Amino acid sequence: MISILIKSATIINEGKSFKGDLLIQNGRIAKVGDRIDASADKIIDASNLHLLPGCIDDQVHFREPGLTHKADIYTESRAAVAGGITSYMEMPNTVPNTLTQALLADKFEIASRTSAANYSFFMGAGNDNLDEVLKTDPKTVCGIKVFMGSSTGNMLVDNEKTLEGIFSKAPILVAVHCEDEATIRENALNFQNLYGDNITPEMHPQIRNADACHKSSSFAVALAKKYNTRLHILHISTALETHLFENKLPLSEKRITAEACIHHLWFSDKDYPKKGNWIKWNPAIKSGEDRQAILEAVLDGRIDVIATDHAPHTIEEKSQSYIKAPSGGPLVQHALIAMLQLYEQGKISLEKVVEKMAHNPAILFQIEKRGFIREGYWADLVLVDLAKPTEVSKENILSKCRWSPFEGLIFSASVDTTIVSGKIAYEKGHVIDDVRGERLMFDRVKH
Repeated sequence: MISILIKSATIINEGKSFKGDLLIQNGRIAKVGDRIDASADKIIDASNLHLLPGCIDDQVHFREPGLTHKADIYTESRAAVAGGITSYMEMPNTVPNTLTQALLADKFEIASRTSAANYSFFMGAGNDNLDEVLKTDPKTVCGIKVFMGSSTGNMLVDNEKTLEGIFSKAPILVAVHCEDEATIRENALNFQNLYGDNITPEMHPQIRNADACHKSSSFAVALAKKYNTRLHILHISTALETHLFENKLPLSEKRITAEACIHHLWFSDKDYPKKGNWIKWNPAIKSGEDRQAILEAVLDGRIDVIATDHAPHTIEEKSQSYIKAPSGGPLVQHALIAMLQLYEQGKISLEKVVEKMAHNPAILFQIEKRGFIREGYWADLVLVDLAKPTEVSKENILSKCRWSPFEGLIFSASVDTTIVSGKIAYEKGHVIDDVRGERLMFDRVKH
C-alpha cells in the first residue's frame, strides 16, 4: 500500500471549500493541511482539481448472483469507481433472492474477490423469513430491504402482519421501496382495457402514479412512528411524498429518513417521448413539478441522501415493448458528474452535493470512518475536474449493459482520480484492475 500526497487541491468537505494538501498513509488520511511537506510514494498535483470525499451510493442493483447477463459485481463496481463512487450498498433482489444469512454471506464473498469499490449488502425481507432477518448483524450489514411494491421473486412484502413484525423487531435500519401494489394493478388494468397492448412509456407515471407512492410511503411512515423503527424510504419520486419528512432534527437523531435518485432529479415526464423505456424506472419518473419539489426537499433537508438505484438491463430487454421492458437502468458511472452539472446550472452547491452523496450516507448508516475528509478516516476520495467535459458514449460506458440514459450528453465536468481505501482505483480514464475495496463496517451496537 503506497503513500500518496495530494497537493494544492480545492477541498470540499463539511460545508467548506479551501485550498490544501492531503497525505494518505496505510489506507487512511494521515494529514490534511494548507501545506504538507512530506515524502510520499506518489505525488498528485491537484492545483486545477477539486478533492471530494468519495460518494457512498446506498442503493444499487449489481445483479449477481443469477442475473449476470445484465451486470455483475466486478463490472458495475468498476463503473462506480470510474464515476467517483467509492462505496455502495447492494440490493437483495438477485437470483436467488437474498432471503437467508447464507445467501447474504455468499454475496460478501463474491465482493471480497471482485469488487473495485467498498461494499455492503442488504438483507432481504420476504413474507416468510422474519427469523432469518432478525439474525442480521448490525455491525457488518448495512440494513434490511423491504419491497412494499412489486419486485423479483418472493420479495413483495404485502402481508400486514409480516410488516408489523419487521418494523417492530428489526435490529437495524429498514430501507423500503414504497409503491402500493393494489393501486398499480388497478391502474394497469384500466390502461389495458383502454389501450390493449398499445400502452406506451408515457403512460408509465400514470400507471405507477403519485397516489400509489404516497399511499405506501405514508403507511411505512405510520408503521415506523408506531414502532420507533429506523426507517429509510428510497427513491422519492413525488412532491406529495416530500411532505412526509421533516428537517428539524440533525440527521444523526432522525428516525425516518429519505433518499432521492439521480434520475428523479434529472428527467421528467417530458423526456418519455424521446427516451421511452430507457428512462422506465420504478417508481416512475413523473412531472417537472415533482422533480422540482424533490430538489427543494434535498436542499432544505427533508430528503437526506442522493443515490442512483443503478439497475442495469440489457439493450435487448429494454428494446422490447413497454409492457415487456423491465424497469431500471445504469447510473453509477455518471451520477456524480450529473450532480456537478446541476451545480454548474446553479441549482445546488458543491458543498451540498458532497453532503448528500458522501457525508449523509455515512451518518445515516453509521458507517465507520468513511464519508468525510478527516484525519484517521479511510482515504475514500475523488478528484474531479470541473473544466474538463465528459461525453457519454457506448465506447466509454463501463457497465456490462453498455448503454446509459445519458448517452449523447456532454457533461461539463469529469472524474480525474478515484481513491478507494487508500488505493488508486481509477486514474485519468483507466480503472486499475487489481484494486479491491473493503467491506463496510458500521458503528452500531450488536443486539
